[in-house]
Amino acid sequence: MTNPTIRIFGVPMDLGQQRRGVDMGPSAIRYAGLKERLARLGYTVHDDGNIFVPQVEQIEHASDDLDEEQGNAHYLPQVTHICQQVYDHVLRVMDADEIIVFLGGDHSISIGTVAAITSRDPVGVLWVDAHGDINTPQTSPSGNIHGMSVAVLLGDGPETLTRIGRPGPKIAPGQLAMVVIRQLDPGERVRLHEKGVAVHTMRNIDECGMGEIAHKIVEDFSHVERI
Repeated sequence: MTNPTIRIFGVPMDLGQQRRGVDMGPSAIRYAGLKERLARLGYTVHDDGNIFVPQVEQIEHASDDLDEEQGNAHYLPQVTHICQQVYDHVLRVMDADEIIVFLGGDHSISIGTVAAITSRDPVGVLWVDAHGDINTPQTSPSGNIHGMSVAVLLGDGPETLTRIGRPGPKIAPGQLAMVVIRQLDPGERVRLHEKGVAVHTMRNIDECGMGEIAHKIVEDFSHVERI
């Protein structure tokens, strides 16, 4: 049995947050030899380049501030368009029965990737991050969409984002486990508790060890076939 084909896409985006430079992530990972290393493992690898992402300087009315009732989400039209493209690319690769690898900029691209991967079968999502990313435009201190990704995937947030691929939640709280969390906004603590999301903090890892945490996550994901 031959190994499946791997198809790589870059999404050099930094619109979901305010720190310039994360859009260089795809180039850095490619430069580190990702394609060559995967090929040495026996895979056929195709790098399909980057999905187009406009630079901040090319966007007029950059803040994209919403009104007081809806809250604040910077670059909402642009992030929505890019995540929809990501979603469409994932579906095409899944139809071809290939493995898809996305190389990011900021992790608001997960709104598109996770929405697509969960479009057929329930999967477990392992969220490895220092932050919870479960703010909404009403609770976000910054208005940065990369801090809203999990909320959107759970069905909360701007309708343009929650409708990507299909309306409503893309995952249930029981399909999500957060690891290495070390900083949460007050509103995020409340939402994570209310949703019942499994949260494994850096303190938990220090006290219990990563082996025990990993075992717990596998147990929690026993109802899904893939992580």
